[in-house]
Amino acid sequence: MFAGIVEEMGRVRSFQKGRDAWKLEVSAGTVLDEVSVGDSVAVNGCCLTAVSVGPEGIGFDLLEESVRLTNFSDLTEGSAVNLEGSLRFDGRIGGHFVTGHIDCCAPVDHCERRGEDLYMHVAVPHEFQRYLIYKGSIAVDGVSLTVAEVDKSGFAVWLIPHTLKVTNLAEKKEGDRVNLEFDMLGKYVDRILEFRRETDLESAPGG
Repeated sequence: MFAGIVEEMGRVRSFQKGRDAWKLEVSAGTVLDEVSVGDSVAVNGCCLTAVSVGPEGIGFDLLEESVRLTNFSDLTEGSAVNLEGSLRFDGRIGGHFVTGHIDCCAPVDHCERRGEDLYMHVAVPHEFQRYLIYKGSIAVDGVSLTVAEVDKSGFAVWLIPHTLKVTNLAEKKEGDRVNLEFDMLGKYVDRILEFRRETDLESAPGG
């Protein structure tokens, strides 16, 4: 479990397909202080297990499915990635509850500097648009953000200078893909309502 508060921005040192899994090596500093082999780390919002920890970075094994369903397939040596260690419940928790399970990958279709801030619009596949709520929470590449606008094609967020400084979102450009995780409360509510509809149809006369 994570909060969507990125601890640092790392860089991909290597990303190669091995015989058993994809091998991802990421440079890190701050996150290393509390990460051991076997711990969970959110990389661009995707929960991964650390398989090696060294003085300069962390290594991960990735399933083919993880690469296919996320923007990891876009990573190259030097790519910036957002890093967050798992939650500790001994202090304040910012952001919102993030599981690290990516729902979909979607393209940034508009980026525009407006003063010191950045306006970013993301196009969302139709089947996921029901989870978009004005002023609701969303994780974009693992960054907990507030939805500023919702329209027929997706949503927009505003990024303040601090967020641009400490995350990889400052490097995103139109056409780049981002990992999205929608608020899990909305997904649970949606599933409950869907189940009720299915049950009602089955119990209806002639159902």
